[in-house]
Amino acid sequence: MGVTGLKRKVLGELGKLSLGDLVRVEWQDASIGKSLGTGVAVDVSVCSWGIFIGFMGERSKHIVLAQNNFHYADGLYDIDYTAIPVSWMMSVDVIAKNHIKTSDAKELLNSFLTGGRRTLPKHKRQQRIVNHYGRLD
Repeated sequence: MGVTGLKRKVLGELGKLSLGDLVRVEWQDASIGKSLGTGVAVDVSVCSWGIFIGFMGERSKHIVLAQNNFHYADGLYDIDYTAIPVSWMMSVDVIAKNHIKTSDAKELLNSFLTGGRRTLPKHKRQQRIVNHYGRLD
């Protein structure tokens, strides 16, 4: 299959993704600019797995995969993620549809967008802390 056909296939697969799907993406990463001998391939093949939380990017569209979700006390989330340029993708396979609920995927996306800040409103968080300390007396 030619490059155009491959890209068309990948774009078709991307259109079938839903927030919360567990996916596997094969893609080509950039290589480090070092001197290479004649006949040495510069391809850097990568395979990433994660929860699909959306597409982002202004200049170049990226698929964003949440890979580790740290849920701390009082509504604090932090996630590890991989953002892969769509143009670098070779294939995408859905391992499990709706692996997590759409609402949970939206919380992961929100945490990604806010940089791991608290997901609860400040006044509710403060109220919970006051209640928490009240139980320690």
